[in-house]
Amino acid sequence: MSTTESARTSSAPAGPADPAKETLEDYTLRFAPRSYRRWSPMVVATTALGGIAYMADFSIGAGIGLAHGAGNALLAIGLAAVVIFVTGFPLAYYGARYNIDLDLITRGSGFGYYGSVLTSIIFASFTFIFFALEGSIMAQGLEIGLGLPLWLGYAVSTLMVIPLVVYGMKALSRLQVWTTPIWLLLMVAPLVYLIADDPGTVDRFLAHPGTDGGGAVNTASVMLGAGVCLSLIAQIGEQIDYLRFMPPKTEANKRSWWTAVVMAGPGWVVLGALKQAIGVFLAVYILARVGPASAPEPIQQFRGAFEAMMPSWLVVPLAVVLVVISQIKINVTNAYSGSLAWTNSFTRVTGHYPGRMVFVLVNLAFALVLMEADMFSFLNSLLGFYSNCAIAWVVTVATDIGVNKYLLKLSPLRPEFRRGMLYAVNPVGVVAFAAASGLSIAMYFHVFGDALQPYSPVAAAVIAFVLTPLTAVVTRGRYYLRRTDDGIAEPLLDGDGNPSGVTFDCHVCAQSYERPDLTACVAHDAVVCSLCLSTDRAGAHVLPATA
Repeated sequence: MSTTESARTSSAPAGPADPAKETLEDYTLRFAPRSYRRWSPMVVATTALGGIAYMADFSIGAGIGLAHGAGNALLAIGLAAVVIFVTGFPLAYYGARYNIDLDLITRGSGFGYYGSVLTSIIFASFTFIFFALEGSIMAQGLEIGLGLPLWLGYAVSTLMVIPLVVYGMKALSRLQVWTTPIWLLLMVAPLVYLIADDPGTVDRFLAHPGTDGGGAVNTASVMLGAGVCLSLIAQIGEQIDYLRFMPPKTEANKRSWWTAVVMAGPGWVVLGALKQAIGVFLAVYILARVGPASAPEPIQQFRGAFEAMMPSWLVVPLAVVLVVISQIKINVTNAYSGSLAWTNSFTRVTGHYPGRMVFVLVNLAFALVLMEADMFSFLNSLLGFYSNCAIAWVVTVATDIGVNKYLLKLSPLRPEFRRGMLYAVNPVGVVAFAAASGLSIAMYFHVFGDALQPYSPVAAAVIAFVLTPLTAVVTRGRYYLRRTDDGIAEPLLDGDGNPSGVTFDCHVCAQSYERPDLTACVAHDAVVCSLCLSTDRAGAHVLPATA
């Protein structure tokens, strides 16, 4: 591709919904072209990891620790981290290797072209739930630091991200790279100081019994805590929204390429788990001073830590700076990724592409409503419910890649996302996801009794893991591809196995696109880009089924 989407103008001939009017650097609904991916692996990784600077981990860890005790909380955090890492690895690899986001991966990994709309909505919900959570934390900081009422703080934390999220990857990469060192220093320094100054704080932290378990380690408490932590399993989608901009993997860069993919893909959970454990530590440290209601609030946690190590006049300003930097770093990612997910769903269902900015505003509106409804007060209940849907989705896609593609060879090894190449719905992913999420949610709401309720996240993972290959075997993998030939003679991959950089002109919108983003047109001796196919309501350009 010779130009980025931001350089396109509306002067090109109009297609079904005139995709040439796109003006944002997001490559919504499509493959990220090689010509745009100019960043080094480490810059992409740093940008992706900058997006996990959220403060919610401190609240999540604190809530689990105060309820179930430090021992149960640490085991829950560790268990969830292992599950998130294992399931996130194949997704991160596919996103980085083939330069597509998680929705496009999901389409060809068991769900079908329209079937993955279900998971796009799940992911969009994840982004505005966590946007609301981070916005609530920032509003708490603004209330303490500047005296702003919470309702106004919610509005400020929502509106301030709009200018930052409009321009996509270029602006986000600069923001994340320059703010990450400051954020790391402000987060780690208080913990190191408290432990060095009073090693007894570690013993008091480990001995904290919680309010409902008497301090003893038990399976039910660990599973309840892990269920809350596993609500973050969908974070891999936001990591992939950055990893899809990785450069091609070659013999020369393979070491740095793999390091970046592992570190910024499933590796995000290492830092996430550490933050959750720090949240428990800080909540126990300030518990006697602020009480159980305020101890899970990150602004209170870091205010208490800073008070022990610096002059009083510097405490509140520094705590507010940490909260604001963290909130901006993650909420530009939440707004960005959420807008992509909503746009994906809306365009496929309606055949109309309104532009990503519309859905930035939609996502922010949902988040603001949650904030004004005081979602922070019922945080763990909301996340515990949501985790069942997120686990069912991510485990289904990861299993399809790891088992159905590589072991059973029933799912095509190369991911496919283009309309016309995929069936509308693939029962493999849809059945596994629907059964896993439905049954686990029923367990969560005590339908099968109180004894099984804590195990709903386990049920979501196990059912998805079993049903995904089972359904593929029963259907013999016949619903993955409508056709195996896209009508273009040029190979899809280059000699190194990377998506080809050869360009063609789409005859509908008259723009230049790289090979993986195109198929032949059924009506003309020409090619059509994936977005023009998505907005082709009549299906006039869509290739017929041959399978």
